[in-house]
Amino acid sequence: MSAYIDGLKMLALRELSEQQVRQRLARKGHSPDAIDDAVTRLRRERALDDTRVAEAIARTETSIRRRGRIRVQLQIQKAGIDKSTAKRAIDEVFESIDDGALLEAALNKRLCGRGTIEDDKEFQRLYRYLAGQGFEPERIVQALKARRRPSTRSQRGTEDTKDGGDV
Repeated sequence: MSAYIDGLKMLALRELSEQQVRQRLARKGHSPDAIDDAVTRLRRERALDDTRVAEAIARTETSIRRRGRIRVQLQIQKAGIDKSTAKRAIDEVFESIDDGALLEAALNKRLCGRGTIEDDKEFQRLYRYLAGQGFEPERIVQALKARRRPSTRSQRGTEDTKDGGDV
């Protein structure tokens, strides 16, 4: 079977980047020349478009997986799409969403409906989770501090003063 037909079949199942199509065609045993010809034809016919793939990944990562900007960028680059195309797609998608609300949604999901963070251990665990989801560190700390249980803060303050003040 020709590399072009195999490429069309792959793209019929899901959006793939040029690099992903090239890798999959090579695994199927097509020659480099046949792969080049197939990719050129697929691009010309607009069946293959890295910009469209980058935007699709960005939309999926934000709307379904509720991931932040950093993680979205990693996923797009993992698909073999260059940084400038990835940045344009991310900027476009994040222009239409509230990334603060995205962070809050991820945090709410992780807290399972609870409104507060119980202790420092949970605070640290949530920080690691949200950082892994691609949210910016400053925004994570701000969101987590807003959810910290008030008694945790006051206990910590009284412990500091009992020990002699400065910690």
